[in-house]
Amino acid sequence: MTKFQDLGISPATMKAIKRMGFEEATPIQAQTIPLSLENKDLIGQAQTGTGKTAAFGIPMIDKIDYSQDVIQGIIIAPTRELAIQVSEELYKIGYGKRTRVLAIYGGQDINRQIRALKNRPHIIVGTPGRLLDHINRKTLRLENVHTVILDEADEMLNMGFIEDIEAILAQIPEEHQTLLFSATMPGPIKKIAERFMKEPQIVRVKTKEVTVSQIEQYYLEVQERSKFDILTRLLDIQSPELAIIFGRTKRRVDELAEALNLRGYNAEGIHGDLSQAKRMSVLRKFKEGSIDVLVATDVAARGLDISGVTHVYNFDIPQDPESYVHRIGRTGRAGKTGVAMTFITPREKSYLQVVERTTKRKMERMKPPTLDEALEGQQKAVIERILQSVESNNLQYYKQAAEELLEQQDATTIVQAVLKMLTKEPDTTPVKLTEEKPLPQKRERRFDDKNKSYGGQRGRQKAPVRSRQGSQNKRYSNSNNNNNNNNNNNRSNSNSYR
Repeated sequence: MTKFQDLGISPATMKAIKRMGFEEATPIQAQTIPLSLENKDLIGQAQTGTGKTAAFGIPMIDKIDYSQDVIQGIIIAPTRELAIQVSEELYKIGYGKRTRVLAIYGGQDINRQIRALKNRPHIIVGTPGRLLDHINRKTLRLENVHTVILDEADEMLNMGFIEDIEAILAQIPEEHQTLLFSATMPGPIKKIAERFMKEPQIVRVKTKEVTVSQIEQYYLEVQERSKFDILTRLLDIQSPELAIIFGRTKRRVDELAEALNLRGYNAEGIHGDLSQAKRMSVLRKFKEGSIDVLVATDVAARGLDISGVTHVYNFDIPQDPESYVHRIGRTGRAGKTGVAMTFITPREKSYLQVVERTTKRKMERMKPPTLDEALEGQQKAVIERILQSVESNNLQYYKQAAEELLEQQDATTIVQAVLKMLTKEPDTTPVKLTEEKPLPQKRERRFDDKNKSYGGQRGRQKAPVRSRQGSQNKRYSNSNNNNNNNNNNNRSNSNSYR
């Protein structure tokens, strides 16, 4: 493994890195940082969870001229959550140098952002639409920018932001460094690289390095109507410390969160229709552990770096293998183990096979648990808690009461009663979930390892870019339109993830 001190990083930045507890660089960091410090343009092909924020953030901060109170670096990110996440990481890296980092994104008061911009930040992290809005208002000037980062470029393509990105890049001085990070390299992303980058170096982190061995991967073949009961039984048996459940649509997320709370689980949902304040509140509570289960769409959870997630449940299988890798990458981090379970209906087996071919790893089939097994799982959890209490050896205040109780009943009966009182028996309260149709089978999706793209994806890339708000509304309404042809169904199902 490569040590950070061997990568040519300045002492001040090294101090911040050590303060963050980093010692050894990940593969993407070891390959990217030296090239970036040499001011070379770079294409990094890597998934979330590989450490790419530090890979581009460390050299960017090392090159900031602190005698100049101007914007010198800009990071363009697909979602507000990722923009916030990246800005927080950059603040930590630049802590010793007092680097001023500002995140700007939609959903936040623009006047507040304008006031913050007057404080002369060194680095801006923003979403394409809000960045372009500030440029058009002339509240954001980029004439001193020397480093540009495009983070998760393929996701920005999927969300219809390519024209916005091109408009932003047109405002950057000709002499600058560009680093582009993307899980895949579809045609439009390559065109951006050709147009705005100079002889870019290419760094790839292979898929097998992303789907780490610390994550146990299972699938359960179930009927749609049985999914929720099986999910709750798994939660009862496995008792996850922190869990994320992924749903295909915003409606699915809302209904799942409501149904879980109805059955006594502490859960909240997150998706693009929530206000920014609500989303931040939910994420804060999840990080603090005041809620046990987070239900999310793919984009809402994209880029989230939450430590301690032990279980990921794919309530709906993702249509794209890259989304699967992003999902399960929420767990099994920092050398810890994690578990990922994916629900499939009998008609979705072909998607499971595509995911397995992409990740080069077979998922183990799991038998759906029964109601009795769920009860047994809860009993085991209670017994474990009791034994931990015994080991704590702080029971002297309860000895007299215990002896008096034993005079009235035999020990076995008392233990049975305690187990019954403490065990959360499986809840069968009826819940209402709108049935999601299985992913369409008609178009076979082939994965090409060479260019990391799907057969059949090209047509979607050629679709005209719509306005963001209009396209989001159209996407969501299309996901419920049963009269569309198969090609439109494929497109709407994919887009409804947002």
